[in-house]
Amino acid sequence: MAKTKRIPGREQIAQDDTWNLNPLFASNAAWERAFRQFEKKVPGFEAFRGRLGRSPKVLRACYDFEAEIERLGERLGVYAYLKSSENVADSTYQGMLARFAHVATHAGEIASFIAPEIQAIPRDTIRAYLKSEILAPYRFSLEKLLRYRPYILSKEEERILAMQGEVAGGPGKIFGQLNDADLKFGFVKDENGQEVELSQSSFRSLLDSPKRSVRQEAFKKFYAQYDAHAHTLAATLSTSVLQDVYHAKVRNHPSALEAALFSDKVPVEVYDQLIETVHAHLGTLYRYLDLRKRALRLKDLRACDVYVPMVKTPKVHIPYAQAVDQIAAAVAPLGDEYVKTLRAGLLEHRWVDRYENQGKRSGAYSYGCYDSPPYIMMNYKEDVLDGVFTLAHEAGHSMHSHHSRRSQPYQYAHYTIFVAEVASTFNEQLLGHWMMQQAKTKAERASLINKEIEEIRGTLIRQTMFAEFEKKIHTLAEAGQPLTLDVLRAEYRSLIECYFGPNFVIDDVLDLEGLRIPHFYGAFYVYKYATGISAAIALSQQVLQGGRTERDRYLRFLQSGGAKFPLDQLRDAGVDLRTPKPVELAMKRFEELVVELEQLI
Repeated sequence: MAKTKRIPGREQIAQDDTWNLNPLFASNAAWERAFRQFEKKVPGFEAFRGRLGRSPKVLRACYDFEAEIERLGERLGVYAYLKSSENVADSTYQGMLARFAHVATHAGEIASFIAPEIQAIPRDTIRAYLKSEILAPYRFSLEKLLRYRPYILSKEEERILAMQGEVAGGPGKIFGQLNDADLKFGFVKDENGQEVELSQSSFRSLLDSPKRSVRQEAFKKFYAQYDAHAHTLAATLSTSVLQDVYHAKVRNHPSALEAALFSDKVPVEVYDQLIETVHAHLGTLYRYLDLRKRALRLKDLRACDVYVPMVKTPKVHIPYAQAVDQIAAAVAPLGDEYVKTLRAGLLEHRWVDRYENQGKRSGAYSYGCYDSPPYIMMNYKEDVLDGVFTLAHEAGHSMHSHHSRRSQPYQYAHYTIFVAEVASTFNEQLLGHWMMQQAKTKAERASLINKEIEEIRGTLIRQTMFAEFEKKIHTLAEAGQPLTLDVLRAEYRSLIECYFGPNFVIDDVLDLEGLRIPHFYGAFYVYKYATGISAAIALSQQVLQGGRTERDRYLRFLQSGGAKFPLDQLRDAGVDLRTPKPVELAMKRFEELVVELEQLI
C-alpha cells in the first residue's frame, strides 16, 4: 500500500528552514517585558494634549514620542503575528495578539487629539513651524497632514463621525459573514471522480479542471448560491456605496472617487486614463480569448473556460535552494549588492519560513518592522513552478522593505500600498524573462508566456474592469440613482460585454460576479493593482534594456520608502503614471506575448 503523505508538525521542520525571530525578541518572556513597557508608555501622550501649538519644540517632542511608541508597538505586533502564523491553533500567540491589539487601540484613542490639534494651529503659525529646522525631520509628514485641512470638520462633527466608525464597516462585515460563512455551495465530482466540497478556494481550482463538465458544474452550483441571495447582496453593496458617497459629501470632497484618491495625491485623470487606455487595447484581449477557444477545441467560450490551462505545464522539481539560485540569476541586472543581500536573506539569515507544517497559515506574505528583517512566510512546493514565482514576488516586497528601512528614518520607512506591488511584480517580470531565456523547448516557453499573459489579464485588465464598475455605480449613487439588483446587474453585464468581446458567451448568472468581490467594500482600491503591474513592466524593461542609470534609478525608488507621494516616486524611477504611456507599454507587452503564443501553439 502507498504511504499516506502527512503534513509534518512544527517540531519536525529543520531550524534552518524556519525564520529567525530573535532580532524581534529572543523569547516570549522578552516580549512580555517589552509589552509591559509599552503599556506604561502609552499614557505619556497626555503630556502633549493642548500644547502642540505652543512651539515647534513641543510639536517635535510629540512626534518623537509618537514614533517611539509606534516603533515599539510594531515590534510587539509583528512578533505576535508571525508566531501565530506558525500555528494558527496555538492560543498562546492568539492571546498575545489580542492583548497587543487592545493596548494599541487604547493608544490610538489617547493619541487621537494629535491630528485635530495640529489642524487647529493658526495658518501663519503653522507656516512658521514648517520653516523651523527643529521640525525638518517631520516636514513632509506635516505637509501631508495639512493637506486635509479643507476637509476637516469641527471637533463636535468629527467626534460624531468617529462614533459612526464601527457602523460604517457594517456592510463589509455583513458581506464577509454571508460570503465566507453562510453560503454553502455543495459538492462537485472532479475529473478523477472524487467528490470535492465547493468553496471560495476550491471553486478556482475546479475551474482549472481539464474536464469541461466539471468546470460547468462548479460554475453552476457556485453562482446558484449568489443567485439565491442576490437581493441581499445587492442591498449590502448598495449600502456600502452610499456610505462612501455620504462620507465624501460630509467632508466636502467633490466625489467619492476623489475622496479615495486624495491621500495618495492621485489625480482623477490617472484613474480615467487607465480605463481609457485598456479600452483602446481590448482587441488584443478578444484575440487571446479566441486563441484560447481554439486551443481548448471548444465551440463556444464561457466564463468556466477562462482559467483552465490552455498550454500543458511541464513537470518541474525545483528544490528551495535551486529556486533561490534562479531568482538570484534573474535579478542580476540589479547589481551584485542586491543579489548578495537577497541570497543571504533567503538562505543564511533565515528571513523565510519555507515549508508547510500542521496549523501553519496558508498563502504567502512579506512582513516585518523597522527593527527586524523583512520576513517571508510561504509554503514552498518543489513540484510547483508557481512556488518559485511566489518566492520571487515576496522577496521583491522584502527587498523593498530592506532598502526603505536602511535608507529612511522610521517616520518615512513605510511605503504606500500604491507602490507596494511594483517591487514584487518587478521581480516576477525579471524571473519570467530569465526563465524564457533558459527554456529548452517550445512547450516550456509557451507555458511561461501563457503564465505572463494570464498575469497581465488578471492584474491589469480584470482589475481595470472592476475599477470601472466601481466608478460607474458610485457615479449613479451620487446622481441619486437607486442601486437596485437590476441596475447593478445591468451595469456589470455591460462591462462583461465590453471586456470579453462579441465571441464570448455570457451565462445568465455571470453578471452576479459584481456582487461577490470583497474589494468593492474598500472602494477604489483595485485600480492600484493595474497601475502597479503597469509600472513594474515599464521599470523592468528599462532595467533589462538599459544600464547603470536605469538600475540606480530603480534602486533609489526602493530606497525612497514613504518620503514622497507615490506618483513622484515612480516618476523619479522613470515611470510617469500621470501619462498613459506605462499602461500602453504594458498592453503592448500583452500583445507581443499573445502573438508569440499564437505562433507556438
